[in-house]
Amino acid sequence: MTIKEKIVEFMRTSAYNPMLEEELAEALEIDRKQRVVFSNLLQEMVAEGLVIQTRKKRFGVPERMGLIVGKLQGHAKGFGFIISDLTDVEDVFVPSNMMNGAMNQDRVVARINQVNSSTRRAEGEVIRILERANNEIVGTYEDSRNFGFVVPDDNKINVDVFIPKADRNGAKHGDKVVCEITEWPDKRRNPEGQIIEVLGHQNDTGTDILAIMRKFKLNPDFPEPVEKEIESISETAEEEEIARRRDIRDLRMVTIDGADAKDLDDAVSLEILDNGNYRLGVHIADVAHYVREGTELNKEALARATSVYLVDRVIPMLPKKLSNGICSLNPKIDRLTMTVFMEIDKNGKVVNHEIVESVINIDERMIYEDVSDILEHGNKELMEKYQYLVEDFKKMEELSKVLRRRREERGAIDFDFDEAKVVLDEKGRPIDVKKYERRIANRIIEEFMLVCNETVAENYYWLKLPFVYRVHEEPNVEKLEEFNKFVHNFGYHLKGMTNEIHPKMLQELLNKIKGQKEETVISTLMLRSLKKARYAPDNLGHFGLAAKYYCHFTSPIRRYPDLAIHRIMKLYLQGKIDEGRLEKLKAAVTYIAEQSSTREAVADEAERETEDLKKAEYMAQRVGEVYEGIISGVTSFGIFVELDNTIEGMVRLSSIVDDYYTYDSEKHMLIGERKKKTFRIGDIAKIQVARVDVKQREIDFNLVEQQA
Repeated sequence: MTIKEKIVEFMRTSAYNPMLEEELAEALEIDRKQRVVFSNLLQEMVAEGLVIQTRKKRFGVPERMGLIVGKLQGHAKGFGFIISDLTDVEDVFVPSNMMNGAMNQDRVVARINQVNSSTRRAEGEVIRILERANNEIVGTYEDSRNFGFVVPDDNKINVDVFIPKADRNGAKHGDKVVCEITEWPDKRRNPEGQIIEVLGHQNDTGTDILAIMRKFKLNPDFPEPVEKEIESISETAEEEEIARRRDIRDLRMVTIDGADAKDLDDAVSLEILDNGNYRLGVHIADVAHYVREGTELNKEALARATSVYLVDRVIPMLPKKLSNGICSLNPKIDRLTMTVFMEIDKNGKVVNHEIVESVINIDERMIYEDVSDILEHGNKELMEKYQYLVEDFKKMEELSKVLRRRREERGAIDFDFDEAKVVLDEKGRPIDVKKYERRIANRIIEEFMLVCNETVAENYYWLKLPFVYRVHEEPNVEKLEEFNKFVHNFGYHLKGMTNEIHPKMLQELLNKIKGQKEETVISTLMLRSLKKARYAPDNLGHFGLAAKYYCHFTSPIRRYPDLAIHRIMKLYLQGKIDEGRLEKLKAAVTYIAEQSSTREAVADEAERETEDLKKAEYMAQRVGEVYEGIISGVTSFGIFVELDNTIEGMVRLSSIVDDYYTYDSEKHMLIGERKKKTFRIGDIAKIQVARVDVKQREIDFNLVEQQA
C-alpha cells in the first residue's frame, strides 16, 4: 500500500474528523524531518482530488464531506453529470447555472446540494476544477466585423470560443479549425482562444473526417523517434529466434478474416485426437517480440492503446511496417507466434491446454465470405479450390457449435445486434449503408477466440501473476428492475428477479424475443441496463459471457492489453519473473488497464461519430424518399424510427397532426386523445425523409400517413 493510500484509508475510518496538517502528521507518526515531504504530498493529493482542504485548513476525504470528485460529462443543453472516481457512487446532476465554467470531460470537485425528490438523483454545484480536458477545441469558425468565434463540433461543449481578430490566423468564415484556449470560461464569460490550425472549409471533401480525428486527437502518423526505431526491425523472422521456439510450421492452419483486413493477428488449426477430442490451436502474432519495453515504440503504442477503425480509414496502434508487415500472419511465410493448444471434449470443456512460443507458416489466408459459402451453400468452385481444407472447416463448424452450446448452457448473453457497413466511393461519399452479415465463419472465429481468452485468463489467474483481465461486473439491481418494468409492457418478465442476478435470466428473455418485432429495442435497452465491460488488474469475472475468468489475448496488433499479457506470458515461460519484476508488473497492469479502458471509450466514440456522419450524409441525398421502419424509441417529444439498414431518425411530435398525443412514461407509448391511436416501441412505421442536418447528425422523418 502506498503512503497516499494509507492516508486516504485513515481518513475514511468512522472515527476520523477533519484534521489540521500538524494533527494529521502526529496521528500518522510522521517524523519531523519528513514534515516538508509530507506537506508537499498532502498538497499533491489535494490537486489530484484524493483529499479536500477546507477553508479552515483541515483535511478530509471528499465523500465524507458532502463532496464528489470525478469527470464532468457535459450535455448540449448546458447541464452535466459528474461521474465519480469511486465506482459505487451514483452520478451527480449539475444544472447549467451551477457549472461555474467547467466544461465537458474536466475533472472537478462538486458540492452536493440536494437530492431531487422526483428523480431521487443527487444534484450538485462545481466548486473546483482540478484538471482541464479541452486545451484545444475543434469547431467551425464564424466571422463577424470586430471578432470571430468557434462553434465546437462537440455538442457536449455548449459554449462558443471567442476569437480576437488578431488571433484568427487566416481562418475564414465556415472553415473547420482547431483553436487553443487562452482564457478559461467562468460563470459569466465564454472561453477565449486563438486559431492554431485550419483544416479546410466545412463543405470540402475529407474535412469532416479530419475534424473528427483532430477532435479525438487521433494521429495517423507516428513520431519521428518511433519511425527511426523501427528501421532496424527485420522484415523476416530471425533464424536464431526460430531455433529456440516450438516449430509447428508443418501443422495445417489458416487465417480467417474480413476481405479488407490487413492486420492479421490470429490463425487457427484443428486436429481430432485418438480419443475423439478436438485439439484446437490458436496462434497469435508475437507482437511483444518486436515491441519491447522501454522503447519509443512501446511508449507510443501504450499512449494509443488501441487501433481506431473509422468509417474510411484505420488509425493503427502500431506502424504499418509491423501491423501489416512482420507481425501480420500473412500466408506462406514464417511468422513468430504465441500458441495456445486446447484439448476440448465433446461437451466443449477444455480438459487440457498448453501455451508455447512458436513459429508457424500459414497455409491459406481465408476470408469470412468464402468459408461461409463453403459451409452454408457448398459452393463448388470454392470447395475445389480449397479441397484440402474443406474437412477442417466442417470440423471447425462442429466444434464452434459445441462451444457455443456450452456457453449458452451456463447462461452467456449473446447480443445479436445488426451492425452497419457504410460503403464509400473513392471521394469518401457514402453510396450505400447495409447490414453487416455475421455468418458461420465469423461465429467460428468468435467461439475459438472466446475459449482461448478464457483458457489464458484462468491459467494466469491460478499462477497468481499480475495480469490485465477483461471484466464485466454484475448489473445494478435498480437498473434491472426498471428494465423489468419496461419489458412487462410487452408481456415479458425476468424470471427469478432477486438480489442474486444471473446472466441466464437475461439470456432466456433474449431467446424469447428472437425474431419478434420488439427484439432490437428490448436488446438495446437490456444492454444499456448492464455495466460497461472494461480492463482491470483484478479478476472480477465477465457477467455477459457468464465466465469466471476472461481476458483479451488474441489481438495484440490492435489492442495494448493483449500485448501486455503476451509480455507477462513470455516472461513466465522464459523463467524471468523475480521479486523485483513482480513489483514492477503489479504497478504496470493497473495503469495499462486504466489507460486501455479510457482509450477504448475514445475509439468507440470516434468510430460512432464518423459512422453517424456518413449515415446523415447518405440520407441527405434521399430527402423525400419513403421507407418502412420499426419504432425504436418513444419520448414525450416524438418517436424514433429505425430503418432496415440500421439508420435511425426522429418523427417529431409537432409533425404528427391528426390528433393531440400524450406520452405514457410507464408504458413508453404515445396515445391520441381523441382517436386513441397509439405509437409504441416495436410497431411498424412508414416514413418519409423530411430533413437532414449533417452537421448535427440529425435525421428527421415524417409519418407517411400524415402526408394527406
